[in-house]
Amino acid sequence: MKNFQFTLILSGVAEITPELANSLYEATGGDIELNSCNNVAFLEFDRQADSLEDGVHSAIAQVEGADVGVRVVRVESATANTIAKINADLLGIGSGS
Repeated sequence: MKNFQFTLILSGVAEITPELANSLYEATGGDIELNSCNNVAFLEFDRQADSLEDGVHSAIAQVEGADVGVRVVRVESATANTIAKINADLLGIGSGS
C-alpha cells in the first residue's frame, strides 16, 4: 500500500463543533485533519491505500456514512493536480509550454 494525501471539500457544515470533529475522526479511523477557511469546511487526509482512487472512494464513503449531515462536494489532490498539469504540458495546452 502507498500513502496518499488529498482533501475532501464538505457541504452541510455550518460550524465545526467538537461533536462533528469527533464523529468524523472516528468514522475515518483518524487519518484526517478537519479545517475551515472562508466558511468552507474541508478534511485533509493522509491515507494508506492501493491507489489514490481507492483511498478517495473509501474516505468519501466513511465521511458520508458518519450520519452527521455532511456531504463531499469536491476532491483535491496535489498529486492529481501535478499529473493533470504534466499531461496538459505534454499536449501543449498547459502554462509550461
